[in-house]
Amino acid sequence: QVRLVESGGGLVQPGGSLRLSCAASGTMFPVKAMGWYRQAPGKLRKEVAEITDDGFTNYADSVKGRFSISRMNSNKMLSLQMNNLSYEDTAVYYCFVDVYRGEDTWDSDVYWGQGTQVTVSS
Repeated sequence: QVRLVESGGGLVQPGGSLRLSCAASGTMFPVKAMGWYRQAPGKLRKEVAEITDDGFTNYADSVKGRFSISRMNSNKMLSLQMNNLSYEDTAVYYCFVDVYRGEDTWDSDVYWGQGTQVTVSS
């Protein structure tokens, strides 16, 4: 079973920065993609950023130029560097990993962390 644990959330002032981390453990087949979603109170969960198995990154328009996603240690650690934070970035941030079911299949399963709260407030 794949387990994801987020960390790094907290309270930050507008214009500040935070770095979120997601530690992955458990048996994993090759990763299709990894990334981050966020969910503000009363709103739907939305994708923030992802990085594919070939290293390509995608960002939501609202965070382009401010957020940067990275992975390391053979997909055991996923990070999201968040700069120039604003009130609109306040949300629970969830990391995910999309894992192939085997070495030779396109089928995959998505696993989620428990989330970490990011609050931007003055």
